[in-house]
Amino acid sequence: MRPKGLIYQAGKSGTHGEIILILPAIAKLSYHLIRTFGAGLISFALLSLMFSFGPILQEELDYRLGKKQIEVADVNFSPQIAEAERIVAVQEEALTYGVSSYFSVVIPKISASSNVIANVDTANNEEYLDALKKGVAHAKGTYFPGQNANIFLFSHSTDSPLNFARYNAIFYLLKKLETGDRIILYFADRKYEYEVTEKFIAEPSDVSWLSSQEGEERLILMTCDPPGTTWRRLLVIAKPV
Repeated sequence: MRPKGLIYQAGKSGTHGEIILILPAIAKLSYHLIRTFGAGLISFALLSLMFSFGPILQEELDYRLGKKQIEVADVNFSPQIAEAERIVAVQEEALTYGVSSYFSVVIPKISASSNVIANVDTANNEEYLDALKKGVAHAKGTYFPGQNANIFLFSHSTDSPLNFARYNAIFYLLKKLETGDRIILYFADRKYEYEVTEKFIAEPSDVSWLSSQEGEERLILMTCDPPGTTWRRLLVIAKPV
């Protein structure tokens, strides 16, 4: 680094001279280290943003390009079909979505499909975070398909954008669901279909949506809103078709 400058003698003629300044070696080294460190910080920040928000941007892009929709397999099971054959048919249909008929959820509109981890304690932070790495969590104390009561499933409940890539991303596009959209549950080798009836945002302390009339089956899907925060809850309610 060799900066140059002209030195003028104030109040005198235009006589001038040129002086070359040479920085000491330690100053040059410090300059290069600081510049390299700064460039490294910028690169790290950009990589962190890509790693954190990449899954959400990819999901949103795929949805807008029309790639986020599953073709629904409309299979009607005749009452006359043998029970063993019915079970095999349900198992095979679930496999077409890449899930198990033991317990899983499929949302065709947003191309979401995942196995469900049953009886997850929502009050146990370690337990439900571990469950979310494997799939969608079913809240302990709520019911199962066909039991005429609330079925509560939740996913992607992280406390930091840096955790986006660690947890299951199935509910990133839950906000895209509207009234009338179909949701499929597979449970114990049976297929259950639901239709979205409402969608709303709730405060974390508000659990009034859990109340239901006796004998009324409701499927409740929940995720955090906005994704990567714990500020609010996005809830989708669906009822059996």
